[in-house]
Amino acid sequence: MKEVTRVFYITITLVIIAVLVAALMPGAYEQVTSNITSLLSTVFGWYYMLIMTLILVVVGFLIISPYGNIRLGNPEDRPEFRTPTWVAMLFSAGLGIGLVFYGSYEPLSHFAISPATAEPGTQAAFQESMQRTFFHYGFNAWAMYGIVALVLAYFQFRKGERGLISSTLRPLFGDKMNTGWGTMIDVIAIFATVFGVATSLGFGAVQINGGLSFLFGVSNNNWSQLIIIAIITILFLASAWSGLSRGIKYLSNINMVLAVLLLVLVVILGPTLLILNVFTQSFGEYIQNLMSISTKTEAFSSDDRQWLDAWTIFYWAWWISWAPFVSMFIARVSRGRTIREFLIYVVLLPTLLCAIWFSTFGATAIDIQQSGAVDLTAGAVETILFMVFNEMPFGFGLSIIAILLLLTFFISSADSATFVLGMQSTNGSLTPVNSVKIVWGVLQSSIAAILLSVGGLAAIQNTIIIAALPFSFVMILMVWSLLKSLKAEEKLYEGKKK
Repeated sequence: MKEVTRVFYITITLVIIAVLVAALMPGAYEQVTSNITSLLSTVFGWYYMLIMTLILVVVGFLIISPYGNIRLGNPEDRPEFRTPTWVAMLFSAGLGIGLVFYGSYEPLSHFAISPATAEPGTQAAFQESMQRTFFHYGFNAWAMYGIVALVLAYFQFRKGERGLISSTLRPLFGDKMNTGWGTMIDVIAIFATVFGVATSLGFGAVQINGGLSFLFGVSNNNWSQLIIIAIITILFLASAWSGLSRGIKYLSNINMVLAVLLLVLVVILGPTLLILNVFTQSFGEYIQNLMSISTKTEAFSSDDRQWLDAWTIFYWAWWISWAPFVSMFIARVSRGRTIREFLIYVVLLPTLLCAIWFSTFGATAIDIQQSGAVDLTAGAVETILFMVFNEMPFGFGLSIIAILLLLTFFISSADSATFVLGMQSTNGSLTPVNSVKIVWGVLQSSIAAILLSVGGLAAIQNTIIIAALPFSFVMILMVWSLLKSLKAEEKLYEGKKK
């Protein structure tokens, strides 16, 4: 373990303290963090809306500007991974379990339970539900991932900096990033990563357990979920041990095959014409209204403001809290791409794929709800997808594929997280040693297991939302640092031409 830095020990200490407090005083911890989260949403809601919109503008500028031709690496560098595999890897790391967990639930919720502005159950609510879901998983969110990943990849592969968040700020603060300030920034990044992934693992275990319970009558309780976590931990640690070019690469390809298979089957077996019409119209309306909903803070409606805080502001903070992990992994596998190619694939393609996914599973769930065959809103969140499949032809087979997809997403997310945590705690090493990855892998699973046992997942979810605020300021500095370096590179190039 001699390769690890003080960031490793500081973060582990903070993580253990937070988990102990959440485990020993779950009620009080959840109440305090919930109050802080609510306060941040109210006070900084406008800020989250603004920063996510401005980042989208910056990404658009970089795509169309001459800077888009700059390669992430040396001029002769070429991509390490083939494009299909690369897309599968960034997609698996960026969404994974969330796609399966919320694919039917979120559009259904916006339609039948809590629409933003329309009356529940109406066609207006149907139309609004798809637009809002596209918005939460669309250009703004992926632009945020893309810009943070771009900054990391640019400084790591083009400027030869270490693969750390703090290293990207060197053009602004110089050697100060070698002091406690740099350590603090890296600790924030690792802290958010650990709890973000642990919470996702908890949700994944809950949904896998819900699916097994719905299909086979397996007990839906903490013991079952702990067994699921234990099995998955063994599998993803084995994958982590095999290295980036084998474990994560192969798992990501399997993820995409299963996801595409499930998607195509639901389109064919579900309300095909409705799905195609919903996607075409809703995606077009989303594009038309993008800037409007990106800056809509509901300043004149307290009721609509509550919905915005509960959904959009929460999502923006949630995406920001995941940025250190996802962006660092995306950066690591993107050497040799040009800035334009990188941003188009990281921002535009996942947005389109998410829109297709939510159109398919959301429209199918809403169609079943409208038919009156079953009240999907009466089911638990983790079983809604399986309730949808139960009303479709070959529903059992679809559910089995969904469970397999959850498993592979679960494993690949945890695997890529251990890799990133290993990088961040070994001074930005591109090949962190297996012993460090194993420590982080066991710690992530242990946190998820402990919090599931005491019912503390909501409190930890609040914790990483709170951690998103300080990291958002770091994110602004990272973008500033990138633009400053690109400008300097432009001047250097012009000077050589003369």
